[in-house]
Amino acid sequence: PKKVRQNLNRWIIGRLVNAKQAVELALEGFRFDSDAAALYQFAWCVFCDWHLEFAKPVFQGEDAAPAAKAETRAVTAWVLGQLLHLMHPLMPFITEELWAQVGPKSANGTAPGMLMTAHWPDAAPELIDAKADADLDWVIRLIGEVRALRMEMNVPPATLVNLRVKDANDATQDRIAQYGDLVRRLARAEQLDLITAEGPKGAAQIVLDEATVFLPLAGIIDIAKERARLTKDLDKAKAEAERIEKKLGNPQFVSKANPEVIEEQRAKLAEFQQAQAKLTQALQRLASI
Repeated sequence: PKKVRQNLNRWIIGRLVNAKQAVELALEGFRFDSDAAALYQFAWCVFCDWHLEFAKPVFQGEDAAPAAKAETRAVTAWVLGQLLHLMHPLMPFITEELWAQVGPKSANGTAPGMLMTAHWPDAAPELIDAKADADLDWVIRLIGEVRALRMEMNVPPATLVNLRVKDANDATQDRIAQYGDLVRRLARAEQLDLITAEGPKGAAQIVLDEATVFLPLAGIIDIAKERARLTKDLDKAKAEAERIEKKLGNPQFVSKANPEVIEEQRAKLAEFQQAQAKLTQALQRLASI
């Protein structure tokens, strides 16, 4: 891993180091719940959700440099192997089976030794690349914000949008130049452009650090129809939240109901309150269009 040069690969290696540190801290304190949570967060939310999606254009792109493909393939395999090591204390049987199939083979092609006798991962903190981490964190936040906005505004998944970025500093401009293709691919955007003039009319806005990202919606959605839909959903969420609040405020219900029923109602109340916040934000965005 010390020889890796691609930012994408340096980023995932750094994230693996972070996960290893969290796992070791949890195991030392016998906090197996925290251990499992750290592993799940890295395996599912980082390695699968983002790294594999970032790696696909490298694997599939005809113009990708052979060295970049080879490095990305090697890093992906290495990270998967390290992940199996970290999972082994909690999931010994399935990780041992997977290791026998995907672990590194010897020179004569025989399967690797048992995972339970292998060395614990020694990924060191020096492998964390602060710049790669900051760059890819920005890419992830931008794609996540655009996806959330598309969902809020009910933009059809197959529809390509245009993104305009205003007030971008040098770091943001460099990231757009380097990762623009990746953002366009995963955010379903046809264009990602820097602008210096006022933002386009009929556009929803995202504030990302110092920059403002505009997503023009004119001609993509029926704004009046979308406003009516969001208002209806907001009224329903408010009514449900008020109903549950009234129930939880009733001393007779609280005294007679089982604790798990009360917790279930509180969880539902939190869901409706969260929905209210998101719908209100979506309506505010539409009001500015």
